[in-house]
Amino acid sequence: MNWKSNWHIPASGFLRSAMLVFFLVYPFSVNAEELQYDVIFTPKLQKAYFEIQKLRLPSARALINTERTSEKDNALIPYLDNYADLHYLLISEDKKAYKTLSQKENLRLDALGKLPDNSPYKRFLQAEIRMHWAFAKLKFGNEISGSWEIIKAYKLLEENKKIFPDFLPTLKSLGLLHVLIGSIPENYGWVAKILGLKGNIQNGISELRIVEKELPFFRQEAELIDLLLHAYTLQLSPAQQSRIRDWPKEQPDNLLLHFFATTILMKEGRSEDAAYYLAEAPSGPAYVSFPFLDYLKGEINLQKGNYAQAEGHYKVFLKIYPGFNYIKDSNLKLFMCNWLVDQDREANIFIQKVKGSGSTIIEADQLAERIAAEFISGKISPNQKILYKARYATDGGYLETASALMETVTEKSFISTEEKAEFNYRKGRILQKSGHPALSVPYYNRALNLTKQEAAGFGAASALQLGYISLEKNDKPNAIAYFKKAMSFKKHEYKNSIDNKARAALTTLGQ
Repeated sequence: MNWKSNWHIPASGFLRSAMLVFFLVYPFSVNAEELQYDVIFTPKLQKAYFEIQKLRLPSARALINTERTSEKDNALIPYLDNYADLHYLLISEDKKAYKTLSQKENLRLDALGKLPDNSPYKRFLQAEIRMHWAFAKLKFGNEISGSWEIIKAYKLLEENKKIFPDFLPTLKSLGLLHVLIGSIPENYGWVAKILGLKGNIQNGISELRIVEKELPFFRQEAELIDLLLHAYTLQLSPAQQSRIRDWPKEQPDNLLLHFFATTILMKEGRSEDAAYYLAEAPSGPAYVSFPFLDYLKGEINLQKGNYAQAEGHYKVFLKIYPGFNYIKDSNLKLFMCNWLVDQDREANIFIQKVKGSGSTIIEADQLAERIAAEFISGKISPNQKILYKARYATDGGYLETASALMETVTEKSFISTEEKAEFNYRKGRILQKSGHPALSVPYYNRALNLTKQEAAGFGAASALQLGYISLEKNDKPNAIAYFKKAMSFKKHEYKNSIDNKARAALTTLGQ
């Protein structure tokens, strides 16, 4: 059967729903016994799927529950149960819920195992369940178990593609894995080869875009994956940057799209634009509780130098957030909100809380713990206040403010090698973001020359940016050299993210 042609279904109204349900009730020729457990996209389950993607989890769960009795043999129900649980766990970081819900993984996999072997949905949905739990387990710090889930999902998807080459939904998840595996740093590539995992960034993106083009039902999820991969691993095109801005306006009731628009724009150094989407984000009992939005409000105000407002948002976040990530980071930011305005007594209260709170799973918390330890041991001097202010302003895209701050100091204003390296990196980053990449190069090179083991992060970050600048000039040999240099630095807080970006860039250059 040609799955491509069958997914061209009218885009709206009763006719679309009726045709989709009819098609998916009888998607392949099997006998009556095999049809007892099937995949049926009823109108309510279709709506539940998209409600989950809006973070309207109460509504989604209600829709699923109304179908549970009449559709007890519908494999889409355990899949959507799991899909909703994934979104809840990633947002809430609720350890008790994680422990309880994780026990349902095997039950749901067993339910999907009842699908007939000649159903292309059997392995696809089992792989989806495993990928959901991979992301949840990685989020909760269970890296080994999460990694095995990814390996099992990959094997299922590759097998499904081989057996049902025209079943295009497989490409949604396989495309994501091909990009992620293709971004693995070179020094870990042997692990993927031993396990039989094959990644290719360009092929993965092509697979996702086939789904975006040909499968209306999975289009939004595939496009969102595509955008996130470009935002956090590759680089966004101008068209993708426009899409990020337009998409939430097309769906004003979609909290997830507002959240990603906010975080991606903040990552791109456009916090003033991000603040608009954060302010417009829908809220209320129809949506899952999302305390992290207060953290983001704190971040934007910290970048703008509105320290009192930032402090208020961080405190709200810590008060209502049940999770474990960004706790150390938030206490560090509360320290900064006071220390940067010379309120040392209040600042000391928060710096002492960093070590005894939260976890060190994510880079932000790892960095917070290191900075707290260095401050308490006296390694951070008041001279660095200007560097922190400039860093936050630069991160938010407030470049005039950042530039003005950096004009008040020189490299000689600082004593340690790390401070000097950071000074040069900050100068380079401001110039690069201000549209003067050529002027930034001497500062990045100076940071590289200064770099020692204690300043590895600034050396790696400088090398990465020099790689991007070389790439823009079509100077591929230097770009390759700088990206490899970026990956050569050992043990720094940004190693995972910098290595992933450098590896992705090298892959696009055929390395």
